[in-house]
This record gives sequence, C-alpha cells and structure tokens, in this order.
Amino acid sequence: MAEQLTELAGDRALLGRTSTAERVSDILRSRIADGYFPPGTRLSEDSIGGALGVSRNTLREAFRLLTHERLLVHELNRGVFVRVLTVEDVEDIYRTRALVECAVVRSLGEPPYGLEGVASAVEDGRRAAADADWKAVGTANIHFHRELVALAGSERTDELMRSVFAELRLAFHVVDDPRRLHEPYIVRNAELLEALRAGKREEAAELLAGYLEDSLERVVDVYLRRVGDDGSAPA
Repeated sequence: MAEQLTELAGDRALLGRTSTAERVSDILRSRIADGYFPPGTRLSEDSIGGALGVSRNTLREAFRLLTHERLLVHELNRGVFVRVLTVEDVEDIYRTRALVECAVVRSLGEPPYGLEGVASAVEDGRRAAADADWKAVGTANIHFHRELVALAGSERTDELMRSVFAELRLAFHVVDDPRRLHEPYIVRNAELLEALRAGKREEAAELLAGYLEDSLERVVDVYLRRVGDDGSAPA
C-alpha cells in the first residue's frame, strides 16, 4: 500500500486549486482501473486523503460516487473496499457491452468512419504484445472498445460505458493468465477494424457479438476457478 500511496500523492497536481469530489473520484477510478488498488483492497480515508491532500468530507463524497458506480463497496464497521465482482456482475457487464457496442457499430451510417482512435488502439495492443506486456495489452483492448463506442458521438453513451469498462477492469485483475485472456483479441480487433474500414458495419457487428460471447466465456471460467460465483474464493 505504501508504494501505491506514494504514486497517488503524485496525482495532487491533477486536482489544481479547486479540489472537488468529482476530480478525486476521477483519479481514484483511474487508479482502480490500472490495478493500483486491486479488488478486495480496503481504502483508508486517512492515508488516501493525506496522499491527495483533500479533506475527509471530499474523500467520502468521492467514495460515495464510486460506490454508486459499483467500483467500491461500503461494509458496515469495516470501511470502504474495492469491489470484488461476482459471476452475475460479469455477465451483466458483458450483456450491457453487447447491447451498446453492437448497436453503435450497426448505427454508424455510411462510411468512411473516423477510425483513427480505433486504429491507434490496435497498434498499441500489437506493440504491448511484442513486449510481452499483457496487462498493457488488456489496457489497449479496453481503449479499442472505448474508441468503438466513441464512434457514436454521444457523451451520454461514453459516460455510461466509462463506468462499465472500469468495472470490467476489476474482473481482469483476478485473471491468473492475462496472456491467454487478451492475446486472441489482438487479431480479432484488427479484423473488426478492417471490416469497418471496408464499410461493412453489419459484418463488424456480427464479429463483435461473437467476440464478446467468447470473451465472456473466458472471464467466467476464470471467475469460477479463482473467485467463485458469488465473489468469494471457492472452497
């Protein structure tokens, strides 16, 4: 925890002069998504408030916001913890992803599409794989899907999926073999990109639907082995 808090203290500059709960929650959301605070970690008000230089009230409001986003959970008389997802949570995340992401792709209209961000995420994934940095491959994969969603040009959809992707990272953090989980999607992301470049939005949507089904199966398999279906370690 000491190392995480030292790095967190470096985020003070992001708060500027107007330290708000929203900005604190943005910082903590990013840190949780990046794995600095893994699922099950207790978040100390004193330590984190001191690292960021914010008041207890501001931090509690940030915790409340992140609890509303299902990234944190408050346990009576124990404190605030990074949430450990259940299999039901994971299934709901993927159900939401399939509904939103496939709808975005199908509703793109006539090509060409603004695919620069999507293409950049594909290249980031390839570079990370070449370096055998599988955590970075997972990050690039989430960026790929975030850029797909951004093609809708909807701030509301972006905001909705920001929380969904942050929850997804909680699931990824329990994976014991990130290469096995993420490596197949380097090629599949490139296939999706090429279908969109060719203006084949229906084909791309079908590829995406199958892709998400396969990814869900892999993540659920890991959960049943490592976490249990209710978010507690299996006996």
